[in-house]
Amino acid sequence: MGRTVSYDESPEKAYIVSNNGLCTLFFSSNKNKGLKSMCKPFIRNHQYNVIRKQADQLKKALNTVSDRKVLESVRDTVQSKLHEAFPEATELQIATLEKLAAIPSADEIPSCVDSLEPYRTAFGEVTEAQLKKLFPKNKKLKVPALASIDYRDVTYLGWTDIATNKLYIVYHLDGRLVGIEGRYTPTNKKGVCFLCHRHEEIALFTAIAKSKPAHASPDYYKAIGNYVCVNSEACNKNITDVTVLEKFIQAVIG
Repeated sequence: MGRTVSYDESPEKAYIVSNNGLCTLFFSSNKNKGLKSMCKPFIRNHQYNVIRKQADQLKKALNTVSDRKVLESVRDTVQSKLHEAFPEATELQIATLEKLAAIPSADEIPSCVDSLEPYRTAFGEVTEAQLKKLFPKNKKLKVPALASIDYRDVTYLGWTDIATNKLYIVYHLDGRLVGIEGRYTPTNKKGVCFLCHRHEEIALFTAIAKSKPAHASPDYYKAIGNYVCVNSEACNKNITDVTVLEKFIQAVIG
């Protein structure tokens, strides 16, 4: 059954009708009578990963669990996780998302997730010039093949320069594009990535913090390191929270 939520969008009234995970706005003023407007994109990559993960959990439950109370518990958990992933979501956005938890059949879940594709936001295309500006000391900076990147699948842009054993990470922090670089040391084994928390092939990433305490000696430096996925593309498909990523970048740039 569809769900209708109303809200005020001054100077007009707007109403949302949700159906199969989608939402449509209907404006009630005479000027815009009958005008429809889809919800604007609002799902970031890491949030979409949360949706996919919760969809998989629900699908598994629907295929294996017959106890109604257990299924209801799983649905409640799915809905709770989605709310946690979108703390600033509007009523329209919540109405778009929460349809997933109410899906009655496992067969309908893939199409429900696919229906959210129009609401995904992209990282924002970056140019080679922008990257070189972020890393001005690297005169021979090697950049990734930017034209081949689907920026909807990017939470952070990461790439390695094997020749110099460096890892570069670019991210939108507080509305601005920032970049950090550090030493990249492969471990040649699998472990838990500190960014996506998945068991993948990892490398030790060590960056030098730019900030220094007052009265520090000229040769003072502070290295900050952790284990990160060797494959940044895989990491971007797994990451479901940006808190650790943002704290790490902030610690490096000061």
